[in-house]
Amino acid sequence: MLLVDDHAVVREGYRRLLESRPDLTVAGEAATGREALDQYRLLAPDVLVLDLGLPDIGGVELIRRLVQRHADARILVFTMHREPIYANQALRAGALGYITKSSSPDELVAAVYQVAARRKVLSPDIAPDLALALLAPSGTPLTELSPREFEILRLRLDGRSSEEIGERLSIAVKTVQNCHYQIKMKLGVRTDIELARAAIKLGLF
Repeated sequence: MLLVDDHAVVREGYRRLLESRPDLTVAGEAATGREALDQYRLLAPDVLVLDLGLPDIGGVELIRRLVQRHADARILVFTMHREPIYANQALRAGALGYITKSSSPDELVAAVYQVAARRKVLSPDIAPDLALALLAPSGTPLTELSPREFEILRLRLDGRSSEEIGERLSIAVKTVQNCHYQIKMKLGVRTDIELARAAIKLGLF
């Protein structure tokens, strides 16, 4: 198993929790998305437990890259984000499970076993809201965004420039700008102020 979280104390906490089970072993840890890509390539873990809030590559973008490079990757998201849009984007990018950090320790352990068996699993505290969001007749405009567009939107709303986003995601500045334009088109807004208002209204925060 590979644990990916930028907080060492948090990693240590759930390492101890998971390794209290005799059949679970943590082979490695990573604090950034780039470290996770390197560690995954070296270790080929059965399960990757991933926080979405990483300091470089965002979690959704990391999932997309991992699945693109390793089609059989079994990824469990373990995050503080309870908004359905985050779960929707993570699952669309290729994660098998999504558990919030407000879940009980037993729920995290059970989710690891489920993902190891290639079964999908959702945190009980978000499953109803996600189901309702997916059953909406037209969804929300945010569900129209690709995982990369979602990550760029998140970074843009965090105050990052096109140059910073391009460096963080290892893509050209022109690609960032084109995606930024497409995001505004999909959300039906013209300015970044309108973009921020739309993101709040649609439950991104």
